[in-house]
Amino acid sequence: MHRRDTALAVLVALIWGTNFVAIRTGLDSVPPLLFLAVRFVVVCIPAVFFVRRPNVPWRDLALIGLFTSLGQFALMYLALHLGMPPGLSSLVLQAQVLFTVVIAAVWLRERPSTAQRLGVALGGAGLLTIAAGRGLSAPLLPLVVLVLAAVSWAVGNVLTRRAGSVTPGAGLAVTVWSGLVVPLPALALSFAFEGPAAIGAALGHVQWPAVVSTAYTAYLSSLVGYGIWNTLLSRHPVARVTPFAMLVPVFGMAAAAVAFGERPSALELAGGVVLLAGVAVAVLRRGGATSGMPGDGSAVVAVDVDPAAGTPDEPADLVQLAPGAASSPPR
Repeated sequence: MHRRDTALAVLVALIWGTNFVAIRTGLDSVPPLLFLAVRFVVVCIPAVFFVRRPNVPWRDLALIGLFTSLGQFALMYLALHLGMPPGLSSLVLQAQVLFTVVIAAVWLRERPSTAQRLGVALGGAGLLTIAAGRGLSAPLLPLVVLVLAAVSWAVGNVLTRRAGSVTPGAGLAVTVWSGLVVPLPALALSFAFEGPAAIGAALGHVQWPAVVSTAYTAYLSSLVGYGIWNTLLSRHPVARVTPFAMLVPVFGMAAAAVAFGERPSALELAGGVVLLAGVAVAVLRRGGATSGMPGDGSAVVAVDVDPAAGTPDEPADLVQLAPGAASSPPR
């Protein structure tokens, strides 16, 4: 990759990493489920009028949106609202890669490679270490909710895989059109669990941090970041681009340290290192190629890692591709 494209890849990782800080800032004045509904309204409108619907059946789009957008982000926003640190969240959410491998093996009968099995084992050990570290200083409920968000994202990944290959450039369309299922259910859940009074107070006294946070997560993180990433994947092999997503937790934890003074414990940091090592082992292999599922012949199954942030509207897709083809990037 040229220096300019390398810089762009790092920039996207920076945007997606700091996305967790932006979300946490917005949650200070807006209830999580209401914030989710507003975010996806901004993501989808007016983009849905300019982005052509992808060649994916409506049922599949709805299911993808249900798990990768509504399920993942509702649980992630709730975890942050309950006190899960944003920097640590950017790291723990990467467990979705490992859950994707396991769910694909069970559901799609895609037998994982030895490296992927090792990666899942390492990642599991990392999660247990983080849980032990959290249990010494804080309630475990926010961590459990965040892990469930990663599971929901992983289910969405497998649904995307089952729906068929997403051609380069179509990932943004899947993001926008599948995101249409989010606003109304999220608003209904907000009314049920957060109450009309909380909704009225948030909408009646809109604060500028919430506005900036919404704009950042919807436009900069989802649309701008995704557009740059998609362009890079159209220019370079998947194996040269996707490893940059491993920088997301690094930027996320650094941003949280600056913005909120977040300092994970030694045990949490150790667990995070082991978790990322597991993700790296599951995704990468010798020679720099992305890890593939055995039994697919010469095809490569690329698992793209994303924050967040993301996504969801920024989910990572598990997509089967012909050799040398570009995968759908993280959203």
